[in-house]
Formats: sequence, C-alpha cells, structure tokens
Amino acid sequence: MLAVRPAMPRRRRIALCSSSRRRATLFVLAALMWTLFVAITPAYAVPAPPPNPSDEQINSADAAQQAAAAEVGRISAELAAAESELERLNIVAEEATYLHLAAEGRLIAAQEAAAESAADLATAQGEVEGAQAAIVEFARGSYMSGSLLTSDVVLLTSSDPGELIQRAAFLDYISSGRLDVLNHLEVARVTVANSDSINRAAEIEMAAAEAAAAEAKAAAEAAFANGAVMVAQVQAQKAVLDTQLQAAQVALLGVQGARDAYNAWLAQKAAEEAAAAQRARAAADAAAAAERAARGGSSGGGSSGGGSAAPGPGPGASSGVPPTSGRTSSCFGPRNGSFHYGVDIAAPIGTPVYTPLSGRVSRAGAASGFGQAVYITHDNGDVTVYGHVSRIFVGTGQRVYAGQNIAAVGNEGHSTGPHLHFEVHRNGNLYGSAIDPVPWLRNLGIYISGCG
Repeated sequence: MLAVRPAMPRRRRIALCSSSRRRATLFVLAALMWTLFVAITPAYAVPAPPPNPSDEQINSADAAQQAAAAEVGRISAELAAAESELERLNIVAEEATYLHLAAEGRLIAAQEAAAESAADLATAQGEVEGAQAAIVEFARGSYMSGSLLTSDVVLLTSSDPGELIQRAAFLDYISSGRLDVLNHLEVARVTVANSDSINRAAEIEMAAAEAAAAEAKAAAEAAFANGAVMVAQVQAQKAVLDTQLQAAQVALLGVQGARDAYNAWLAQKAAEEAAAAQRARAAADAAAAAERAARGGSSGGGSSGGGSAAPGPGPGASSGVPPTSGRTSSCFGPRNGSFHYGVDIAAPIGTPVYTPLSGRVSRAGAASGFGQAVYITHDNGDVTVYGHVSRIFVGTGQRVYAGQNIAAVGNEGHSTGPHLHFEVHRNGNLYGSAIDPVPWLRNLGIYISGCG
C-alpha cells in the first residue's frame, strides 16, 4: 500500500514558489549582466596606434642634432676668440687715443711757449730801437756842433729851455746806464733768437709726435673697426647655426615624442586590456554570486579602509659717492700688450655717472676714442675723466659739486659693451698724467672691487 505524503500547507507552497521565482530572476539578471558586459566591452578599446618611428629614424635625428650642436660649439669658440681680440683692440685704441691727446697737449704747450718767446723778442726789439733812436739823435746833435760835446757844452749850447730839458734828460739816460742796452744789443738779440728757435724746434718736434700719435690712433681705430666687423660676421654665422640647431632639436624631439607617444599607447592598451580582464572577472564573479544566490547560497562582503597622508611642512657701503655702480671689468695698468690708463666699470646704458669731488667742468662733449666724455678739474688740482657716456648733463665751465649726476653710462666710441671709463690726472693736466684711480678713490672713502 503506497504511503501518501501529507499535503503541504498552501502558505508554504506560495513561499517556495516565490523563492524559486526570485532565484530565477537573479539568474536571469546575471545572464543579462554577462551579455551586457560582452556587448559593451568593445567601447573600452584603445584608439588606433600612432606612428612608431624606427630606431634608424631616431638615431639619424639624434646624429643631426649632435652635429648641429658641434657646429654651434665650434662657432661659439670662434666668437669668444673674436670678442677677446676685439677687447684687446679696444685697449689698444684707448691707449692710442691717450697718447694722441698727450702729444696734442704738449704741442699746445710748445705753441704757447713759442708765442710767449716771440712776444718777449718783440718787446726787446722795441727797447733796442728806442735806444738806437736816442743815440742817433745824440750823434746828430754832436755832428751839427762839429764835435762830441761834453755835458756842459751840450747844456750851454741849447737854443731854448725846451731843448735844454731834452738834452739834460738824454744825458741822465746815458749816465743812468741805459746805454748798456746798446752794448748788449747783439747779445740780447742772439739770446732771444736762440730761445725762439728752441721753442720753434720743440713745436716742430711736438707736431711730429702729434702726427705720429694721430697715425697710430687711426691705425688702432681701423683695427678696432675691422675687429668689430669680424665679431659681427661671426655673430651672424652663430645665429644661423643656432637656428639650425634649434631645427635639429625640434626634429629630434618630434621623433622621440612620436616614439614616446607610441610607448604610451602600448601602456594604455595594456592598461585597458587589464581593466577589461578585471571587469570580466568581476562580471563572472557577479554572475556566479547570482547563481549561488539563485541556488540558495550566500555571499559575503568585505570592507576596505584607506588613509590620508598628512601634508609636510625661506654689503658694506663706502663713505663717498663712486663714479657709477656696476662691475669692474678692467683695471689700471698693462693689459693685452698695451696699457690701460683708467678703470672700466660695466653697467647698463643710462646708469647715472657721478663726480666724487667738487670742481669745474673743463671739457664736455665729443672726445676722440671715447665718443663722448666729461673732464672735470677739481678744487685740489686733480682732473677726472668720464668716457663712453651716452648723455651729458653739464657744460664746459659749469661748477659741479661732489655727488652730482653729470652724465649717464653709454657705449659710445671704441667700446665693446656699455661701461664707464674713469681716469684721474694730476696737476691740472687734462692729458698725459694719468694715475691709478683706485687708490685715489680709496682716499675719498670710495672702494672699487675687482682691482688691487
């Protein structure tokens, strides 16, 4: 006899049916998720690969860049040598200008001495001629009287009081020794003539020296001009090579950038593939979990924690006013086979130039070699020179005071860059007696760095 299972309660049957339907629904959702993942996976594909330059292309671009850099290095060395030579020629030109000005000053002194000698000669000749006229008058009177008269006869034979007074004065002229002028007439003439001859010879010699100095100055200026042309030509060549180097660097960066872009594409592709695989695993895990849930299984969850990093935690002044502010680029003394008669202070164009002492402007304006310069004779007799200035704020004869802005730094004349050429001369001489400006400034409490 068959056993009959008791009938299941209706409520439990409904619950079991509902559970079966939920499991079926979860299974269907898992299947849909897998289908959806498979359907949308192509949307995560990386873009098409960029061009990938060959190693030969990269090596060729690198070689071109290195060749261009080598050419730039070579022309840079030539430019440095040309600029050094131009600097030497600048010193030579400045020295030639200094010597020319000194010779010019000596010529002017010789001309002044010759003029003074000529004036002395004219004065002496006038005195001699006056004495000669007196003697002639006396001789004429003696001749008319028929003999050389004694003093008494001369006075007694006067025709009127006026002649008496005149003859008495002449006798007094002779008795007082004035007649010695006649005795030494030839000696005086020879002495004055010799002095004038010496001064004329000195003038001729100074003129020859001035001409030689001018010739040397012209040669130095021509050499400096040629050097400047050479520097300009090398600078132009360097500019062309710099452009070629820049183009080679851009080309190299281009192929290297393309290779880097291709490598980045490979990395992106690998990352996308890894992400797709991870999503596939996640979808598979989700489908398995849904299937387990549909079969009555359960899945657990995890927890993750994170942390945050805490953020982690910047000269002595001189007592006087220097000629200008800047870097000392050249000192007083021998340099490059020549002699530098001042101190060069490099500074931007327009930098103020000051006079450290009070005085009077002896010269201001165009100056051979310097382009423009200011000469100041100070109250102590010293002379300061400010060369290569771009602007001048004082005039010849003007009174200036210590610390006054007299000019602005420039690049005029024979100059390889903006700077002030500062000289000091002694004994009121504008040219030819330069001394080292550094100790002179130090005595005023002004200290120039870069020179001993």
